[in-house]
Amino acid sequence: MSLHPLRILIVDDSALYRKAVRLALESIPGVEIIGTASNGRLALEKILSDKPDLVTLDMEMPELNGLGLLHELASRQVNTLCLMISSLTMEGARTTSEALELGAFDFVLKPVGSSPEENVAHLRQDLAPRIEAARAARDRGPRRFAPLPGAEAPVAERPIRCMMPDAAAASQPQILGIGVSTGGPAALRKLLPQFPVNYPFPIVLVQHMPPIFTKTLADELNKHCPLKVVEGADGMSVETGKVIIAPGGRQMRVERHEDGARVRVTDDPAERNCRPAVDYLFRSLASEYGNRAWAIILTGMGDDGLRGCQEMKRRGSVIFAQDEASCVVYGMPRAVAEAGIVDYVTTIDGIAARLKDAALQGVIA
Repeated sequence: MSLHPLRILIVDDSALYRKAVRLALESIPGVEIIGTASNGRLALEKILSDKPDLVTLDMEMPELNGLGLLHELASRQVNTLCLMISSLTMEGARTTSEALELGAFDFVLKPVGSSPEENVAHLRQDLAPRIEAARAARDRGPRRFAPLPGAEAPVAERPIRCMMPDAAAASQPQILGIGVSTGGPAALRKLLPQFPVNYPFPIVLVQHMPPIFTKTLADELNKHCPLKVVEGADGMSVETGKVIIAPGGRQMRVERHEDGARVRVTDDPAERNCRPAVDYLFRSLASEYGNRAWAIILTGMGDDGLRGCQEMKRRGSVIFAQDEASCVVYGMPRAVAEAGIVDYVTTIDGIAARLKDAALQGVIA
């Protein structure tokens, strides 16, 4: 653990929630609460003057709401991480999706327990891993903002080639699987629009999100992608031109039948506290497609996807991992890279380029 505490500002117009968030955070080691704010305008002043490492941010507030504050921080290129406190509603999912697009670090759901003590316990459980992820992100150094209009974009770093088994190199994929968590919506917004409408391989993916939020994410991505992006439903066909996102709170796998491939959406148990779980989906890809399924692990906390990638690699699959410099949280990609099963560690643009090459040439050059 870092020797320096994570300095946190709590922003919420509800005194009750400010207290609940404070109590939850104070029970997490290595945290320093540097203050609170009851609206976005006051929060902006405190962020600029006190420079917290992390802000817990409510969405609906007077004077300047959560989205307005994120706009202000982005325009000023302020590197403070923002963790949204969101409601499990359609409107909450929509505004959270916008917040993540604007650069919010991650989000947790507002608890709806039967007592204040239960709510604090739920908050602590959800906040603790995100605090550790925020600490790691802070210790890696300031994040890079998108270039201003007219500015020259930074040159992407060259990909690192790790390994390429002959069996994998000789195969062309029939399906792509993606696993992603913290930082995922922004990563997917950058990756998926790069695939043309005639891209020949279907894509199935797990983004760690609760119910409702995955539907909102699919709808938002669908506005910007040539491919059709949908939330998965039991029995949905897996076909070219389609990206299927596992529904929040459920598990999703792929099954092949004589009349084609379909997704099965189940209530099977969570794996490594994840439902949907990347491992659950990737095991099915390994079983059903062998080396004709390829895997992509993008930014995220923890190591969900490691076991699924190990199974896919045993069948000869090609594995991609996002590079550390471009990840919001280098957890899931680190796990597969350190296991020695990754063929390419590269930027999102590098991943897209090589997958488009595979579609044109049959193998990765």
